[in-house]
Amino acid sequence: MKTVDFKDYYALVELYAGYSAALDSGDWDRWPEFFTDDCLYRIVPRENHEQNLPLALLALETKAMLKDRAYGIKETFFYDPYYQRHIVDNPLIRATDGDVWEVEANYAVLRTKTAQLSEVYNTGRYFDRIRKTPDGLRFATRVCVFDSELIPNSMIFPL
Repeated sequence: MKTVDFKDYYALVELYAGYSAALDSGDWDRWPEFFTDDCLYRIVPRENHEQNLPLALLALETKAMLKDRAYGIKETFFYDPYYQRHIVDNPLIRATDGDVWEVEANYAVLRTKTAQLSEVYNTGRYFDRIRKTPDGLRFATRVCVFDSELIPNSMIFPL
């Protein structure tokens, strides 16, 4: 495995921080721009991931599908409004192959509804394939593996 230099690692940290900031601020138009055109975005229960089962809570297979989801969140979905905050630990580079990196990070998402206490909404790990592109680092694959077997009523926002 080739190690990455400080500049590349800092770009990776910026990718993760920018991703979280976009989601936490509700900037849904910006969310797909963190991905390559031929990306894969999945939200998967831990049990399915560990047993290599195909069922995912959400599976989007292209950037166009992410844009469609963002449009749905903004324009068509009806849900009880809430704020979310992502807490993501330092990304751990597991492998590199040229301009593609295999990266993992733990995450926790907190949710706050108006006039209610904040709650832990979702916790788990990101399993990412990051690609260096002319426009900077982008997610080629993001698999969000959540720890709990249960989720709240619905999952509107991406993790």
